[in-house]
Amino acid sequence: MTRIVTPQQLREWIVDDGELALLDVREEGVFGADGHLLFAVCVPLSHLEIDILERVPRKSVRLVLCDGGDGLAARAAAKLDAWGYGDISILDGGVPGWEAAGYVVFRGVNVPSKAFGEFVEHQSGTPSVSAEELKAMIDGGDNMVVLDSRPWGEYRRMSIPTGIDCPGAELAYRVHDAVDDPETTIVVNCAGRTRSIIGAQSLINAGVANRVVALRNGTMGWALAGFDLENGAERNFPDVTDRGLALAQASAEIVAKRFGLKSITPDTLADWQAEADTRSLYVLDVRNPAEYEAGHRPGSVSAPGGQLVQATDRWVCTLGARIVLVDDTGIRARMTASWLVQMGWRDVAVLTGGLESGALETGPSRPPMPVITPGPLDTVSVTDLQNLIGDGAVTVVDFATSLEYRAGHIPGAWWAIRARLPGSLGKISGNGPLVFTSPDGILARLAAGDAEALTDRPIKILDGGTAAWRAAGGTLSAGFENMADDNNDVQYKAYDHTENIEFHMQEYLSWEIGLVELIDRDGTARFRHVPA
Repeated sequence: MTRIVTPQQLREWIVDDGELALLDVREEGVFGADGHLLFAVCVPLSHLEIDILERVPRKSVRLVLCDGGDGLAARAAAKLDAWGYGDISILDGGVPGWEAAGYVVFRGVNVPSKAFGEFVEHQSGTPSVSAEELKAMIDGGDNMVVLDSRPWGEYRRMSIPTGIDCPGAELAYRVHDAVDDPETTIVVNCAGRTRSIIGAQSLINAGVANRVVALRNGTMGWALAGFDLENGAERNFPDVTDRGLALAQASAEIVAKRFGLKSITPDTLADWQAEADTRSLYVLDVRNPAEYEAGHRPGSVSAPGGQLVQATDRWVCTLGARIVLVDDTGIRARMTASWLVQMGWRDVAVLTGGLESGALETGPSRPPMPVITPGPLDTVSVTDLQNLIGDGAVTVVDFATSLEYRAGHIPGAWWAIRARLPGSLGKISGNGPLVFTSPDGILARLAAGDAEALTDRPIKILDGGTAAWRAAGGTLSAGFENMADDNNDVQYKAYDHTENIEFHMQEYLSWEIGLVELIDRDGTARFRHVPA
């Protein structure tokens, strides 16, 4: 049975130390633009089947749903109830009701992590340099190195000239091989602020002898200063030598003692897994995705350490849950754990020998999904769809993100959001058959099951989704061609906009800096500073 919870009661739940999964089921773009509760996790109704079991694994957890007061939470509650979630409440009045009760609403995404980065800079006094200072250092041939703390894909899109990609959790692990001169100044950058600050402070906490600074405002600050960014750079972190490993292990041990980190054995993890029906458990592998895919502990999820700190709500959606971090040497796991502990996560442990016991699985993460029995749905091959399009016999509807659709979609395809199909199906031209697609076809199949009750038009699924179309060499169109919905499904980064990019960069940086004051007003965060 679904209950209604008042804003006052929900706030008490947020701070009462019990487990709580607080989900906002609006689209991410709406979640970010219209505002949300600090610890609400965006799990859109459109993707609920795909995301829910990985993000909220315990079905008996206390679970609260939020929306914009528009009924989405009730629709989500009905699904969750059918899938066996047994303790569901809906926030009375949604986020507008929360705000009307006098509580703080936050805009943007990954807010707890972003605010935490600002907290770290304030409390630790993390040193930084401006874009102008860094440019002078590079032009002057100073003894310095730029380490970019973002994942490879982000780095290759745009980077600081001379910068070397070394994602967050890799910094303390690989720094002794990336920098062999203690007189070399190390500059850590990201796109904005958080990963620059956390990355630089990680090296400082690890006792690196070098001068370490963050690049203030990252690549955005560099661009706003009028300097050119590189595109497609190929400079990657070095392999770890025996010497580098020994130094990194010594640093990690210092960090573990300072922050009181807990380690557990595989036997303890097995005990915790046996208790997963009564305590929520997240087992996260913090190595690089390529290492994870080469071999990982069964049941673990790939969560590269730097990204986990940058966007903790992407992986851990239950306040008060147990978190177990896995890697091969303990270095990256301990460095990551030190940040989660400071963020206020109370039950974080590092698994020792986690990759040495038992057989390993290979390949990427495969999120589980609830058991759903859809009605029979016809599929169409790429070749058949090409012929049908050529004859003008079908209309294609794409359920990719708006950014994916803009980058490339089947020519003539309409774009739609699954959760809004009741209002958008009527906007799609024609009255003949519809062919639904999405990047891998999964979301399209789910959307087709919904649409059958909303339209008399025959519906088919593109076998293999748009990925199959691409693999077959199918033509793609770019841009917003046929839009059945507003493109507010995802949060656009500054670089995702096609105009006024400098305005969006400055707006983002101002937003990030202003989070500290909002966190203080809200009063539910438990960030803590541990003096050296």
